[in-house]
Amino acid sequence: MSTSEQNRFSIIVAGGSGTRMRSVIAKQFLPLFDKPILSHTIEKFLSIPENKVIAVLPLDDMNFWEDIIESNEILTEAVETGKLKTVVGGATRYQSVSNGLAAISENEGLVAIHDGVRPLITIELIENSFKEASQNGSAVLAVELKDSAREINGQKNHQIDRSKIRLVQTPQTFDLNKIKAAFALGEQSNFTDDASVFEYAGQSVNLIDGDYRNIKITTPEDLEIAEVFMKSMK
Repeated sequence: MSTSEQNRFSIIVAGGSGTRMRSVIAKQFLPLFDKPILSHTIEKFLSIPENKVIAVLPLDDMNFWEDIIESNEILTEAVETGKLKTVVGGATRYQSVSNGLAAISENEGLVAIHDGVRPLITIELIENSFKEASQNGSAVLAVELKDSAREINGQKNHQIDRSKIRLVQTPQTFDLNKIKAAFALGEQSNFTDDASVFEYAGQSVNLIDGDYRNIKITTPEDLEIAEVFMKSMK
């Protein structure tokens, strides 16, 4: 079955706070040019044909999010046509993704799981992620490490081979049935992302090329960088 013939879903996890941004507003709602960061992110995924988006947000943010939807024609139309739904997240990222997966009644297809504060993701990368996951069961964006790195061991440290290291990004896209089965096994303390959940279930993680511009906005400096990148990508 081709990618275009499969059910395609995207879970956008937006559960951050404004602490590291030194803001009283949650980072996913901070303005990036003309709209909130989260709106930029979700609009990218809504532009993918036959893709349904599940936004996962904390309960306390729901009223604010509904106001944003009402002020955005693209998001409003997506809700009305069933392309966008919102579910309440959990106490951890794992629980939030689990809630997002539970909102998908289908068991066959593909699901991309993405950070709500990565608004510079490109349509090309999303499409490629779906294509690769369709062929290999998973597709996790990653980029090479540019800087030298050292591993800390107690009071000592030593050089590591950076050619063997990859920085992982999102989306992380999976066969829907397999990732649902992986999350059904329960949360472990060493889970750092969705790929680690998939791997814990005995599945192979397939890495594909990401993009250095696909940054996760967590600090004021990140927001400044995102503005520069967004200008260059228009």
